[in-house]
Amino acid sequence: MELSVVIPTLNGRDHLAATLDVLAANAPDAEVVVVNGPSADGTTGMVRDRDDVDVLVEVSDRTLNVSRNAGIRAASGDVVAFLRHDLAVEETWTDAIEAGVERAPVVTGPVHETLPAGMTTTEPERRRIRNREVTYFNGGNVAFRSEILDELDGFDEYLETGGAHDAAHRLAGLDREVAWESELCVRTEYEADGGVDERDHEWKYRALSYRLVKNYGVRPTVVRRVASHAGSDAVAAARDVVTGSATPTGWVGNGRDVVVGIATGWSDGLVARARDRTAARNPHGCSKRADRAVAKYDRR
Repeated sequence: MELSVVIPTLNGRDHLAATLDVLAANAPDAEVVVVNGPSADGTTGMVRDRDDVDVLVEVSDRTLNVSRNAGIRAASGDVVAFLRHDLAVEETWTDAIEAGVERAPVVTGPVHETLPAGMTTTEPERRRIRNREVTYFNGGNVAFRSEILDELDGFDEYLETGGAHDAAHRLAGLDREVAWESELCVRTEYEADGGVDERDHEWKYRALSYRLVKNYGVRPTVVRRVASHAGSDAVAAARDVVTGSATPTGWVGNGRDVVVGIATGWSDGLVARARDRTAARNPHGCSKRADRAVAKYDRR
Protein backbone atom coordinates (compact mmCIF):
# COMPACT_ATOMS: atom_id res chain seq x y z
CA MET A 1 0.00 0.00 0.00
CA GLU A 2 1.28 3.46 -0.94
CA LEU A 3 -0.48 5.83 1.46
CA SER A 4 -1.01 9.54 0.93
CA VAL A 5 -2.36 11.61 3.83
CA VAL A 6 -4.20 14.83 2.93
CA ILE A 7 -4.49 17.40 5.73
CA PRO A 8 -6.62 20.50 4.98
CA THR A 9 -5.90 23.38 7.33
CA LEU A 10 -6.95 26.97 7.95
CA ASN A 11 -5.35 29.13 10.64
CA GLY A 12 -4.45 26.07 12.72
CA ARG A 13 -0.66 26.39 12.83
CA ASP A 14 0.02 25.03 16.32
CA HIS A 15 -2.51 22.20 16.14
CA LEU A 16 -1.25 21.25 12.68
CA ALA A 17 2.34 21.13 13.94
CA ALA A 18 1.33 18.72 16.72
CA THR A 19 -0.61 16.56 14.24
CA LEU A 20 2.37 16.40 11.87
CA ASP A 21 4.72 15.43 14.72
CA VAL A 22 2.55 12.45 15.67
CA LEU A 23 1.95 11.49 12.04
CA ALA A 24 5.70 11.44 11.37
CA ALA A 25 6.20 9.14 14.35
CA ASN A 26 3.31 6.73 13.62
CA ALA A 27 3.16 6.81 9.79
CA PRO A 28 6.74 7.63 8.72
CA ASP A 29 6.36 6.13 5.23
CA ALA A 30 3.21 8.01 4.26
CA GLU A 31 3.24 10.79 1.70
CA VAL A 32 2.00 13.92 3.48
CA VAL A 33 0.03 16.58 1.58
CA VAL A 34 -0.94 19.74 3.49
CA VAL A 35 -3.55 21.96 1.84
CA ASN A 36 -3.45 25.40 3.39
CA GLY A 37 -5.69 28.23 2.87
CA PRO A 38 -5.79 30.91 3.03
CA SER A 39 -4.18 31.03 6.51
CA ALA A 40 -2.83 34.21 8.09
CA ASP A 41 -1.04 32.71 11.11
CA GLY A 42 2.32 31.63 9.67
CA THR A 43 1.19 28.15 8.64
CA THR A 44 2.99 28.38 5.28
CA GLY A 45 6.37 29.14 6.83
CA MET A 46 5.99 26.46 9.50
CA VAL A 47 5.13 23.76 6.94
CA ARG A 48 7.87 24.77 4.51
CA ASP A 49 10.44 24.54 7.31
CA ARG A 50 9.55 20.89 7.95
CA ASP A 51 11.09 18.00 6.05
CA ASP A 52 8.25 15.56 6.82
CA VAL A 53 5.70 17.28 4.53
CA ASP A 54 6.03 16.18 0.91
CA VAL A 55 3.63 18.63 -0.71
CA LEU A 56 2.20 21.96 0.42
CA VAL A 57 -0.70 23.27 -1.65
CA GLU A 58 -1.89 26.83 -1.11
CA VAL A 59 -5.51 27.55 -2.06
CA SER A 60 -7.48 30.78 -2.07
CA ASP A 61 -10.88 29.25 -1.24
CA ARG A 62 -11.88 28.63 2.39
CA THR A 63 -14.27 25.78 1.49
CA LEU A 64 -13.15 22.47 2.99
CA ASN A 65 -14.20 20.44 -0.04
CA VAL A 66 -12.06 22.61 -2.33
CA SER A 67 -9.09 21.83 -0.07
CA ARG A 68 -9.91 18.13 -0.11
CA ASN A 69 -10.08 18.08 -3.90
CA ALA A 70 -6.82 20.02 -4.20
CA GLY A 71 -5.26 17.37 -1.95
CA ILE A 72 -6.64 14.57 -4.11
CA ARG A 73 -5.06 16.19 -7.16
CA ALA A 74 -1.68 16.41 -5.42
CA ALA A 75 -1.64 12.94 -3.83
CA SER A 76 0.13 10.10 -5.62
CA GLY A 77 -0.69 7.11 -3.39
CA ASP A 78 -3.02 4.26 -4.29
CA VAL A 79 -4.75 4.93 -0.95
CA VAL A 80 -5.62 8.49 0.08
CA ALA A 81 -6.48 9.28 3.70
CA PHE A 82 -7.99 12.53 4.97
CA LEU A 83 -6.95 13.75 8.42
CA ARG A 84 -8.27 16.76 10.30
CA HIS A 85 -5.49 19.18 11.17
CA ASP A 86 -6.13 18.99 14.92
CA LEU A 87 -6.26 15.20 15.26
CA ALA A 88 -3.40 12.87 16.18
CA VAL A 89 -3.20 9.35 14.78
CA GLU A 90 -2.69 6.34 17.02
CA GLU A 91 0.11 3.80 16.48
CA THR A 92 -2.35 1.35 14.91
CA TRP A 93 -3.70 3.84 12.35
CA THR A 94 -1.68 2.86 9.28
CA ASP A 95 -2.08 -0.88 9.82
CA ALA A 96 -5.82 -0.40 10.28
CA ILE A 97 -6.07 1.48 6.97
CA GLU A 98 -4.22 -1.32 5.18
CA ALA A 99 -6.48 -3.96 6.73
CA GLY A 100 -9.61 -1.95 5.99
CA VAL A 101 -8.95 -1.28 2.30
CA GLU A 102 -8.33 -4.98 1.80
CA ARG A 103 -12.02 -5.64 2.46
CA ALA A 104 -13.69 -2.39 1.36
CA PRO A 105 -12.79 0.56 -0.88
CA VAL A 106 -13.36 3.07 1.94
CA VAL A 107 -12.47 2.70 5.61
CA THR A 108 -13.08 4.89 8.64
CA GLY A 109 -12.75 4.58 12.40
CA PRO A 110 -13.33 6.24 15.78
CA VAL A 111 -12.49 9.80 16.73
CA HIS A 112 -11.71 10.32 20.43
CA GLU A 113 -12.43 13.94 21.29
CA THR A 114 -12.02 15.73 24.62
CA LEU A 115 -14.97 17.95 25.52
CA PRO A 116 -15.70 19.97 28.66
CA ALA A 117 -18.03 17.19 29.85
CA GLY A 118 -15.46 14.45 29.21
CA MET A 119 -14.23 12.20 26.43
CA THR A 120 -16.51 11.35 23.51
CA THR A 121 -15.92 8.67 20.89
CA THR A 122 -17.69 8.34 17.57
CA GLU A 123 -19.46 5.10 16.70
CA PRO A 124 -20.47 3.59 13.34
CA GLU A 125 -23.53 5.39 11.94
CA ARG A 126 -25.77 3.93 9.26
CA ARG A 127 -29.11 4.94 7.80
CA ARG A 128 -31.37 3.31 5.25
CA ILE A 129 -32.70 5.90 2.80
CA ARG A 130 -35.04 4.52 0.18
CA ASN A 131 -33.20 1.49 -1.18
CA ARG A 132 -29.72 2.54 -0.05
CA GLU A 133 -27.77 1.55 3.04
CA VAL A 134 -25.77 4.71 3.78
CA THR A 135 -22.71 4.44 6.04
CA TYR A 136 -21.59 7.84 7.27
CA PHE A 137 -17.97 8.61 8.06
CA ASN A 138 -15.99 11.38 9.71
CA GLY A 139 -14.29 13.39 6.97
CA GLY A 140 -11.33 13.98 9.29
CA ASN A 141 -10.52 10.28 9.64
CA VAL A 142 -11.21 8.30 6.49
CA ALA A 143 -9.21 6.56 3.75
CA PHE A 144 -10.19 5.79 0.16
CA ARG A 145 -8.70 3.68 -2.55
CA SER A 146 -7.71 6.24 -5.16
CA GLU A 147 -9.89 4.68 -7.87
CA ILE A 148 -12.98 5.25 -5.70
CA LEU A 149 -12.15 8.94 -5.43
CA ASP A 150 -11.99 8.94 -9.22
CA GLU A 151 -15.44 7.33 -9.38
CA LEU A 152 -16.82 9.95 -6.99
CA ASP A 153 -14.95 12.75 -8.77
CA GLY A 154 -13.86 13.83 -5.29
CA PHE A 155 -16.04 15.96 -3.02
CA ASP A 156 -18.81 18.36 -4.03
CA GLU A 157 -17.38 21.87 -3.87
CA TYR A 158 -20.82 23.48 -3.74
CA LEU A 159 -21.09 22.40 -0.11
CA GLU A 160 -19.56 24.51 2.64
CA THR A 161 -20.63 21.89 5.18
CA GLY A 162 -21.79 18.29 4.96
CA GLY A 163 -19.34 17.21 2.25
CA ALA A 164 -18.56 13.89 3.94
CA HIS A 165 -22.27 13.08 4.36
CA ASP A 166 -22.84 13.85 0.70
CA ALA A 167 -19.98 11.54 -0.29
CA ALA A 168 -21.51 8.79 1.88
CA HIS A 169 -24.81 9.07 0.00
CA ARG A 170 -22.98 8.91 -3.32
CA LEU A 171 -20.91 5.91 -2.25
CA ALA A 172 -24.15 4.12 -1.40
CA GLY A 173 -25.50 5.07 -4.82
CA LEU A 174 -22.40 3.50 -6.39
CA ASP A 175 -22.95 0.41 -4.20
CA ARG A 176 -19.55 0.88 -2.54
CA GLU A 177 -19.03 -0.32 1.02
CA VAL A 178 -17.53 1.74 3.86
CA ALA A 179 -15.69 -0.44 6.39
CA TRP A 180 -15.28 0.37 10.08
CA GLU A 181 -11.92 -0.39 11.71
CA SER A 182 -11.85 0.16 15.46
CA GLU A 183 -8.04 0.44 15.38
CA LEU A 184 -8.18 3.31 12.89
CA CYS A 185 -8.14 5.74 15.81
CA VAL A 186 -7.45 9.44 16.02
CA ARG A 187 -7.68 11.73 19.03
CA THR A 188 -7.57 15.38 20.01
CA GLU A 189 -4.51 16.42 21.97
CA TYR A 190 -6.36 19.23 23.75
CA GLU A 191 -9.84 20.11 24.95
CA ALA A 192 -12.26 21.07 22.20
CA ASP A 193 -14.98 23.55 23.01
CA GLY A 194 -17.74 21.30 21.69
CA GLY A 195 -19.67 24.34 20.55
CA VAL A 196 -22.07 24.63 17.63
CA ASP A 197 -21.69 27.34 15.04
CA GLU A 198 -24.97 29.15 15.48
CA ARG A 199 -24.41 31.43 12.48
CA ASP A 200 -24.98 28.59 10.07
CA HIS A 201 -28.61 27.54 10.36
CA GLU A 202 -29.08 28.63 6.77
CA TRP A 203 -26.12 26.60 5.47
CA LYS A 204 -27.00 23.60 7.60
CA TYR A 205 -30.41 23.29 5.95
CA ARG A 206 -29.17 24.41 2.57
CA ALA A 207 -26.63 21.57 2.61
CA LEU A 208 -29.12 19.03 3.95
CA SER A 209 -31.76 19.83 1.32
CA TYR A 210 -29.20 20.04 -1.47
CA ARG A 211 -27.58 16.67 -0.87
CA LEU A 212 -30.88 14.83 -0.33
CA VAL A 213 -32.57 16.31 -3.41
CA LYS A 214 -29.44 15.90 -5.53
CA ASN A 215 -29.01 12.24 -4.58
CA TYR A 216 -32.64 11.08 -4.31
CA GLY A 217 -34.80 13.59 -6.17
CA VAL A 218 -38.09 15.03 -4.92
CA ARG A 219 -39.60 12.22 -2.87
CA PRO A 220 -41.69 11.94 0.30
CA THR A 221 -38.68 10.42 2.09
CA VAL A 222 -36.67 13.57 1.41
CA VAL A 223 -39.47 15.87 2.56
CA ARG A 224 -39.92 13.88 5.78
CA ARG A 225 -36.21 13.92 6.62
CA VAL A 226 -35.84 17.67 6.10
CA ALA A 227 -39.05 18.38 8.03
CA SER A 228 -37.96 16.10 10.87
CA HIS A 229 -34.65 17.93 11.28
CA ALA A 230 -36.31 21.33 11.10
CA GLY A 231 -39.02 20.33 13.59
CA SER A 232 -36.50 19.03 16.11
CA ASP A 233 -34.45 22.21 15.90
CA ALA A 234 -37.56 24.39 16.20
CA VAL A 235 -38.66 22.60 19.38
CA ALA A 236 -35.18 22.87 20.89
CA ALA A 237 -35.01 26.59 20.02
CA ALA A 238 -38.47 27.21 21.51
CA ARG A 239 -37.35 25.47 24.69
CA ASP A 240 -34.38 27.85 24.88
CA VAL A 241 -36.75 30.82 24.57
CA VAL A 242 -38.91 29.49 27.42
CA THR A 243 -35.89 28.97 29.67
CA GLY A 244 -34.51 32.42 28.86
CA SER A 245 -31.32 31.26 27.13
CA ALA A 246 -32.53 32.64 23.78
CA THR A 247 -34.75 35.52 22.68
CA PRO A 248 -37.97 35.32 20.64
CA THR A 249 -36.34 37.58 18.04
CA GLY A 250 -33.44 35.17 17.70
CA TRP A 251 -35.85 32.24 17.38
CA VAL A 252 -37.71 34.00 14.55
CA GLY A 253 -34.42 34.86 12.84
CA ASN A 254 -33.24 31.27 13.03
CA GLY A 255 -36.55 30.12 11.60
CA ARG A 256 -36.16 32.51 8.69
CA ASP A 257 -32.64 31.19 8.05
CA VAL A 258 -33.94 27.61 8.06
CA VAL A 259 -36.66 28.39 5.51
CA VAL A 260 -34.24 30.25 3.24
CA GLY A 261 -31.70 27.44 3.52
CA ILE A 262 -34.23 24.74 2.66
CA ALA A 263 -35.57 26.68 -0.32
CA THR A 264 -32.10 27.46 -1.71
CA GLY A 265 -30.76 23.95 -1.16
CA TRP A 266 -33.87 22.38 -2.70
CA SER A 267 -33.59 24.53 -5.83
CA ASP A 268 -29.83 24.05 -6.21
CA GLY A 269 -30.17 20.31 -5.58
CA LEU A 270 -32.62 19.99 -8.46
CA VAL A 271 -30.22 21.87 -10.74
CA ALA A 272 -27.29 19.69 -9.64
CA ARG A 273 -29.31 16.51 -10.19
CA ALA A 274 -30.12 17.64 -13.72
CA ARG A 275 -26.52 18.63 -14.47
CA ASP A 276 -25.02 15.29 -13.43
CA ARG A 277 -27.26 12.32 -14.05
CA THR A 278 -24.47 9.77 -13.50
CA ALA A 279 -24.20 7.68 -10.34
CA ALA A 280 -21.42 9.99 -9.09
CA ARG A 281 -23.92 12.89 -8.71
CA ASN A 282 -21.14 15.46 -8.51
CA PRO A 283 -21.49 18.46 -10.82
CA HIS A 284 -18.96 20.40 -8.71
CA GLY A 285 -16.20 17.80 -8.41
CA CYS A 286 -12.47 17.44 -8.99
CA SER A 287 -12.71 17.44 -12.77
CA LYS A 288 -14.77 20.63 -12.98
CA ARG A 289 -12.10 23.17 -11.96
CA ALA A 290 -8.41 23.66 -12.63
CA ASP A 291 -7.72 26.78 -10.54
CA ARG A 292 -7.80 25.49 -6.94
CA ALA A 293 -4.09 25.85 -6.17
CA VAL A 294 -2.51 29.30 -6.19
CA ALA A 295 0.90 27.88 -5.18
CA LYS A 296 2.40 24.42 -4.77
CA TYR A 297 5.62 23.36 -3.05
CA ASP A 298 6.55 19.79 -3.95
CA ARG A 299 9.58 18.03 -2.41
CA ARG A 300 9.00 14.67 -4.12
